Amino acid sequence: MCVPDYSDIDSLKAELQDKQYDYIIHAAGVTRAISAAEYDLINADFTENLANAAVQSGINLKKFVLISSLAAIGPLTGLNGIITEDTSPKPITAYGKSKLLAEQKLRAIKNLNYIVLRPTAVYGPRDTGIFIFFKQVSKHLEAYIGRGQQKLSFIYVTDLAKVSVRSVYAAGNGTYNLSDGNFYDKYELGQLTKTILNVRTLRIHLLLVFVKLIAAVSEKVSSMRNTAPILNLEKLDELTAANWSCSIELAKHELGFYPQYPLAAGLTETLKWYRDNKWL
Repeated sequence: MCVPDYSDIDSLKAELQDKQYDYIIHAAGVTRAISAAEYDLINADFTENLANAAVQSGINLKKFVLISSLAAIGPLTGLNGIITEDTSPKPITAYGKSKLLAEQKLRAIKNLNYIVLRPTAVYGPRDTGIFIFFKQVSKHLEAYIGRGQQKLSFIYVTDLAKVSVRSVYAAGNGTYNLSDGNFYDKYELGQLTKTILNVRTLRIHLLLVFVKLIAAVSEKVSSMRNTAPILNLEKLDELTAANWSCSIELAKHELGFYPQYPLAAGLTETLKWYRDNKWL
C-alpha cells in the first residue's frame, strides 16, 4: 500500500489530481507519540496539508470527512451532564488537543466542504487497545484503577464505518459526536466480557497513587529511550475520568445515524473474532 507523503502538499496535490477523488475520509493519525509536537504534526498539520491540497488541486471534491475524537472535547468532571457538540472543549491529553487543533485548522480553510466526526472509544476486531483488557479477563483477572464511579461510552467499529460513509453525502458542514447512544458504568465492559467468554475472574482495584507511580516511571523510561509510552499520566487521567457519556441526537437528525451495535452485540462479534483468530 502506498502511503501519501502528508508533509508535502505538492505531492498530495499530484496524487489527488491523478486519482480525481470525489470524497476523502481522513482517518490517518497517531494515538501514541513521543511529544505534543509529534501529535500536532501528524494529527493536525498533516490533516491541514491534505485538506489544503484538496482545495488547491482543483478536483471536484464533494466532501472531506475528518475522523476526530471525543477526546477533542474531553470528559466531564462529574457524573451529571452529557457531552454535546456545544460543550466547551477541554481536552486533557496531548492527543485530544491535537485532534481539536486539527478541527480548528479544517474550519479555517476556505471553500472546503467538510464533516468532523468525534467517535468515543472505538472497539472491534483487530483493535489492540481495549484488547489488553479482554486478554486480562480471559486469563481470569479483572483489574480496575481506583473505585471512583464512571460513565463510559463506546462505539463499535462497524457503526463508525457506516456513519463515516453516510457522512460524505451530508449537506453542508458539521461536527458530530458519536457513540452507540448509551453509557456504561466502569464494570459493565468487564461483566459483559466475562459473560460472553464464560469465565470467572478475580476483580481487583489498583490504588490510583500506585498506578500514577507506574505511569510516571513509564514516562521517564520512554523519554530516555525516545519512544512513546503505553501509559503516561495524561492517559491515566483519561482512563479514570468521571464522565465520557455523549449525546448523538445531532448525528441522528442530520446524518441518519442509528447505531446497530450496543455494547453487548459489538462485544459478541469482537470476542468471537479474537477467539477465531487465536488472539484469545
